[in-house]
Amino acid sequence: MAKMAANEEKQQGHRAGVYKQKNKGHKHGKHRTKGEVERENKGRVSVMTLTKKQRKELRKMDRRHKANQLRKTKKDQVLTEKRRLGSRDGPPHLVAVVSLHTNADAGAVSKLLRGEGAGGVAHLERCVSGVGDSFGLIMPRFKQRFTFVNQSTDDMHSLLDVAKVADSLVFVLDSTEGWDTYGDHCLSCLFAQGLPSHALVCQGLSDISVKKRVDFRKALSKITEVRFPDSRLFPLDSDQDTTLLLRHLGSQRQRKLGFRSRRSHLLAERVAFTPNDPVEGSGGGPSGLGTLRVSGYVRGRALHANRLVHISGHGDFQLSQIDAPPDPLPLNLTTVRATKPGRGRDVEMQDGDGNEASVRVLMKADPSSRESLQAEAEVDPMDGEQTWPTEQELLDAEEARKNKRVMKVPKGTSDYQATWIINEDEKEETDEESSDDDDDGNDLMDEAMDGEDEENHSQETGSQAASEDEEEEEEEEVCSTERGGADQRYDDNMDEAAEEEGLKRYREARSHELFPDEVDTPLDAPARIRFQRYRGLKSFRSSPWDPMENLPLDYSRIFQFQSFERTRRRILAEAAADEDGAMDGWYVTLHIIDVPFSVMESVQSGKPLVLVSLLPHEQKMSVMHLLVQRHPSNTEPIKTKEELVFHCGFRRFRASPIFSQHTTADKHKMERFLRPDAPTVVSVYAPITFPPAGVLLFKQRNDGVQDLVATGSLLSCDPQRVVLKRIVLSGHPFKINRRSAVVRYMFFNRDDIMWFKPVELRTKWGRRGHIKDALGTHGHMKCVFDNQLRSQDTVLMNLYKRAYPRWTFDPYVPPQLPWFKKEVTIEMDDLDME
Repeated sequence: MAKMAANEEKQQGHRAGVYKQKNKGHKHGKHRTKGEVERENKGRVSVMTLTKKQRKELRKMDRRHKANQLRKTKKDQVLTEKRRLGSRDGPPHLVAVVSLHTNADAGAVSKLLRGEGAGGVAHLERCVSGVGDSFGLIMPRFKQRFTFVNQSTDDMHSLLDVAKVADSLVFVLDSTEGWDTYGDHCLSCLFAQGLPSHALVCQGLSDISVKKRVDFRKALSKITEVRFPDSRLFPLDSDQDTTLLLRHLGSQRQRKLGFRSRRSHLLAERVAFTPNDPVEGSGGGPSGLGTLRVSGYVRGRALHANRLVHISGHGDFQLSQIDAPPDPLPLNLTTVRATKPGRGRDVEMQDGDGNEASVRVLMKADPSSRESLQAEAEVDPMDGEQTWPTEQELLDAEEARKNKRVMKVPKGTSDYQATWIINEDEKEETDEESSDDDDDGNDLMDEAMDGEDEENHSQETGSQAASEDEEEEEEEEVCSTERGGADQRYDDNMDEAAEEEGLKRYREARSHELFPDEVDTPLDAPARIRFQRYRGLKSFRSSPWDPMENLPLDYSRIFQFQSFERTRRRILAEAAADEDGAMDGWYVTLHIIDVPFSVMESVQSGKPLVLVSLLPHEQKMSVMHLLVQRHPSNTEPIKTKEELVFHCGFRRFRASPIFSQHTTADKHKMERFLRPDAPTVVSVYAPITFPPAGVLLFKQRNDGVQDLVATGSLLSCDPQRVVLKRIVLSGHPFKINRRSAVVRYMFFNRDDIMWFKPVELRTKWGRRGHIKDALGTHGHMKCVFDNQLRSQDTVLMNLYKRAYPRWTFDPYVPPQLPWFKKEVTIEMDDLDME
């Protein structure tokens, strides 16, 4: 036994070789989590992971933490802006009180707001220059300050200007009807421009019995929820209601408007005018220029002295310096004295020592870096001239001298006399050259001829009706002297010229709806001359059209960008990061130079003065495109190149635009009339404005009333956007033989047929073909189509030319009259006569 044990101790254990099979372990369903893997690795990362693209990606938890930080930062920023408005560090909360009904009294609302029962300290001095019923209100209880402006709806321009800069709007409604027709018109304009935060106020509910009060509130809420589905209706009959309204105005969420949040703007509270020295300026006094000193609170972005400022309704101007006077509405009052009961308390603006604080200069403009007022590019008429001929031109001239002209002349004609004889080909060439030189004249002639062609459809079908209308008009003229009373007064207020113009426009719109773009070939002029600026396209979608070809002279006066979207992003980012200048909430005085005295007259007449700091390039002219939708209240046809009044952001101007379809292609078809059923792109020569911005289009009547035509937004700035005007020449199939047919009434001579032979034909029933040959000399032609024609079909030919808007930009817009006043006057006269 001992021997066997010793042998075992001498033996060694078996060691597996390299070829030993190694089986996988049993998968029992348990696996390590990501946390266990991280704990085991203890922060160690493999080399392969560091070298791959995944190294740059954040982990899931890191991404989650980063999103939470961004969310918290944005939330804190919104809360800071909300708490800053109306506080000591921010501007006063600007509130505009607007009455939407003739029976609603906005003055009574203002009286309650500045009463002692509201718990505020009223600054009874006129806080807004040009607006009579305006006051400041300090609420020590809420640690907030307000500026209230009672804005009348009679002047639509002033109402829109105040709404552009107001932080909140208070709409005063009638207790039974809510708002009237004109109030609904004002709401349409405000919604299209961009509505800030608002509150609905109603007076007179306390006078109604308790049993009927709930029913009245339900009926009024049902009316208001159409326009304001989420707004609360505030009764305003007591001091407690006033306090609740002020608390709501100070704590409600502010709606940001893109066109004003990206620019520095200001509502003038004090305005003074100093005429220029007659030696230095263009003359002092009311008719000359001067320096306008405007005081107010800066809102939005920081205001820089080297930037241009735009005064709504008056134009662009330069700044000379920015001063910092004492704040007229401080939240920490040093001296407060009580006034008579019911009139609030006056605030004396003094510093801690009881003396007026000195005015200090914040910034002076640098003439070398200040932006220029240049709106148009300098046009050099000799820019395209060549002073010295090139080698190719010299060779062409030598060949032309060697090649003698062969022509038939009468016997006995000398060489000198032969040079004055013109061939038919040369005559056509000279006619084409002379017509090319007068592009504007051709545009006017095209419009006139198109209008005559469109009228021919209605005149041919209704000649008998027209004769009957003339007889009826003669009878009416005979009987007009015998009528009296309300009918006579109604006729006296009617503009016959405007009625005739409206009838003509309506007939053109109706003809265009029935026969889109169809025109008649003239009989007294060759079609190749009349339509020489038009061309045919194989495919409107894919056929090329050079956007730099045959540009008008007005294009030499405008500016364009290589990439408008890239420039817009860069400028808006720089404006957001700019912290130099007068910051938001500062009370400053702007010195605006070379301002006409008419601006001061406008302020003295009771109109508010609104200023906005322009971004770079926004004073320069270009081709602006606006995307608009026709307003449902407008039923009259609006023709292209008709003068309209534009409200685009802070600007308003008059111009003659063109309409086109809103598509994603590189070519866009021009619309002769503003379509009521689809969005339309409006192209116009106007100063550059960076979107977003609201757009309103008005049409002014002969009596001064402006009707809202369309609303929309700013689309882009692109002078190379190709807008093509289409005309359609129509013919009738005279003889049909399977796929070929003889077509007449499209042209009236053989030369016109050969000129337009390469253009493709189409029919209303979907056939396509081309001209094969001319038959005879009276305009008959043989055409071949892809299928057999029908006898009731019509052969059409599409021709195109590029269209441009007219340069009729006018920054002056006359004040509009409220249209309801004229209607009320007529109704009262009728009642008196009855």
